[in-house]
Amino acid sequence: MNRVGKKDETLIEMGLANDGEESNGPLFENLSNTDSELPCNSESLSTTETTLLISDLQGKAGRRYNLFLKQRLRIDKRHQSKDSVFFRDGVRRIDFVLAYVDDPKIEGEKKVERRREFENNLEKAGLELETEDKKESDNGKTYFVKIHAPWEVLITYAEVLSIKMPIKENDIPCTTENPFDWISWPFRLPEIVMHPEPDYFTAPFSKERQELYLIEDENTFFSPSVRNRIVFYILTRCPYGTEEGKKKFGIKRLLNNGTYTAAYPLHDCQYWKRANDPKCENERYTLYREWARFPRFFKEQPLDLIRKYYGERIGIYFAWLGFYTEMLFFAAIVGLICFLYGAFTMNENMSSQEICDSEIGGKIIMCPLCDQKCDYWRLNSTCESSEYSHLFDNVATLFFAIFMGIWVTLFLEFWKRRQARLEYEWDLVDFEEEQQQLQLRPEYEAKCTQKRKNPVTQELEPYLPLTSQAIRFCISGTTVLFWIFLIIASMIAVIVYRLAVYAAFASIMENAQTLQPIQGILTPQLATSVTASCLNFVIIMILNFLYERIAIWITDMEIPRTHLEYENRLTMKMFLFQFVNYYSSCFYVAFFKGKFVGYPGHYTYMFDRWRNEECDPAGCLIELTTQLTIIMAGKQIWGNIQEAIVPWIRNWWGRRKASSSPENLYSRWEQDHDLQNFGALGLFYEYLEMVIQFGFITLFVASFPLAPLLALMNNILEIRVDSWKLTTQFRRPVAAKAHSIGVWQEILNGMAILSVVTNAFIVAFTSDMIPRLVYYYAYSMDPSSPMSGYINDSLSIFQTSDFPDKNRPDINPENFSTCRYRDYRYPPDHERKYAHTMQFWHILAAKMAFIIIMEHVVFIVKFFVAWMIPDVPAEVKAKIKREKYLTQKILHEYELNKLKQKLCENRTTASMEKEVIATEGRVELSEVM
Repeated sequence: MNRVGKKDETLIEMGLANDGEESNGPLFENLSNTDSELPCNSESLSTTETTLLISDLQGKAGRRYNLFLKQRLRIDKRHQSKDSVFFRDGVRRIDFVLAYVDDPKIEGEKKVERRREFENNLEKAGLELETEDKKESDNGKTYFVKIHAPWEVLITYAEVLSIKMPIKENDIPCTTENPFDWISWPFRLPEIVMHPEPDYFTAPFSKERQELYLIEDENTFFSPSVRNRIVFYILTRCPYGTEEGKKKFGIKRLLNNGTYTAAYPLHDCQYWKRANDPKCENERYTLYREWARFPRFFKEQPLDLIRKYYGERIGIYFAWLGFYTEMLFFAAIVGLICFLYGAFTMNENMSSQEICDSEIGGKIIMCPLCDQKCDYWRLNSTCESSEYSHLFDNVATLFFAIFMGIWVTLFLEFWKRRQARLEYEWDLVDFEEEQQQLQLRPEYEAKCTQKRKNPVTQELEPYLPLTSQAIRFCISGTTVLFWIFLIIASMIAVIVYRLAVYAAFASIMENAQTLQPIQGILTPQLATSVTASCLNFVIIMILNFLYERIAIWITDMEIPRTHLEYENRLTMKMFLFQFVNYYSSCFYVAFFKGKFVGYPGHYTYMFDRWRNEECDPAGCLIELTTQLTIIMAGKQIWGNIQEAIVPWIRNWWGRRKASSSPENLYSRWEQDHDLQNFGALGLFYEYLEMVIQFGFITLFVASFPLAPLLALMNNILEIRVDSWKLTTQFRRPVAAKAHSIGVWQEILNGMAILSVVTNAFIVAFTSDMIPRLVYYYAYSMDPSSPMSGYINDSLSIFQTSDFPDKNRPDINPENFSTCRYRDYRYPPDHERKYAHTMQFWHILAAKMAFIIIMEHVVFIVKFFVAWMIPDVPAEVKAKIKREKYLTQKILHEYELNKLKQKLCENRTTASMEKEVIATEGRVELSEVM
């Protein structure tokens, strides 16, 4: 191992004195003597503590800025490809890049001073900087500050952030191979792509125990993703001065006020070809070739390589998305079978046969669909729409609703097991999300001027007074409620549109002159539903665009204390809004449309003006299917356009001049600068999109068995679109750790429970299954054909002379004396004229009983399945225990050997002997455990 020699050479080079300045060597030598005083938990280190650490480094090392300027002048100006990810010396890796432009305005001088102070403090913290003049840039305006973290900075903050590093290669044997693995061979990727590095036992890094870790080369010991994570941690906590009596710090604030225009880590190479430098990893190229191209859609995802390149947070997202897509395959197969069952039994549906029969449906005269302007119409005019409604409203609907209730439980339970396996494989077992609760947001510390003593740490920390919190929450809650009411108002406006347009369509498409069946399946109900769904989709997109900005604004105004708290608050606001925005129209069609119509002569009106809509004689389920298809498919198409085409157009527009530049003039940092910024909320929107889709295929799946199939096809495309844009169109995100999908897990659990209720109500109240079953078992008069006569039985009779003037059609050329309407009421010659019949109450009781029985059956099965499937596989539990045991044994043996070495150096005191005995006891105890 040449690590010590390299360290000496580096310290000698950095220790060159200049004009009385202190050398760089003592900076880290002193730091190594005080590293035990640093917090070993990354997330518990506040910004104040980090600033003190930086100040401490400054006091021990002194200024090195002039030294670096003179060192740069001595660098050999040999030709170097600007596609390189190294400094001009070709040795020091670029871990981060800051970009800025000259600002000729008045604020320009202030920004220059901020940058000077900020960069000085970065150098005092141990980072090395190299600036590319604007003359070297392609546009001639942008400066690029390249940042390199030397070895001593990396090991210091690796200990501060408790980063786990390898100490020994994993010797736990792999599980026995499945003899049927050959079936999945066409879907597999090469082993070097799936597992780019060996599996190691790991331990949190410690500077005092460097010999314990497998350090073969200091330049490659820390992966680029770990390096950029460490540098970003320093950037977010580095001060840049005092303004208006407040201490200012952090790259985020400098980006917000325009001091810097961009801050990002570099991709390791171009995605379409390998780098010329053999020291580059070319992981981006591998990801593009094996993962980010659509022709590889049938291949598994290289999750370990994704995690290594982008970090655990992005890796866990793609793992979840891939697992969700795999599970959708089974739901899509069952849904397709149910749909095909409806298609094959379409001609056997007695209800549609009676509606289409000219002797039955052709002689049934239906009451007008609107007041005055609409005429009477024949039932067989809805022949084809009733036939197609059988595709979704049949016996298989009930089976599929129950199946999806169980499927969603299996999906969530098996995902927990998959997540537990990833936690072990990615060294996240000991990573607790609560650690992030202790990490204060720099914005919180900057805006909270008051301080109080923390009862745990006994240190002063910023806090937001309770009165200020209450005021901010009131403003936030009022804003959220206002936007929710705005959604409801827009939905009511769409309903009014439906009612107004419905009357127009009915008066045009049904007229008394012909009374002929409408050609095709276009009925007034369907025409209204399609146009209203399209209008509703446009409104949804507009409201989403506006609310996204409002939600971020009010969340910033609340000043959440931690990053986790910020993300959770924003998640709940966005999900609540989108839940109401996307699903409100579906809830209306499923549970309200056609339920409060009244009956001829006593119709129910909205705002005493517009008559409420009626369902098609074949039921409202086909309209719910139409609504669901348009919104779901439209959202997916629009989402893919936003995610793929828009970034590509922006990047093309930004690179249109640079595309003609040769490689040696268009540097790697410039190429990445011209890409789109993924942003801190980039992954949030990806999760939100998929969770909304999850709601479509669970909450309303009883009305549309093909929804899982549409979702499956979309997700196959979604994985490749997300990977393509992340690899080719976006800057490299800063690596971040995450051991789960976070609050989204609870949201999915809540939607899974709600889906059982909604599907039970859809089957009971939206479909015609329960009325048909009641008729089949209680009211059928023909044993040889139990469903014959159902249509006639489900339509009540109304005497046209009882129409009030405002409801009576203007024209009645054939002088119809009666008409039919969809309800269960007594005829006009009965003593209880137009009152509900006993059959109505029987059907209502059957619907309520069905809901209770279905919910209880599905919930019992769900809880039983969840109880039967453990969250963590037994195999993973055993591996975790084995790894903990071996890791403790290695650490204790290391301590024991170190103590024995001290004893051999003539330090055999009684206290040292006791310490050896105690260490041996810990080794024995770990073996017993």
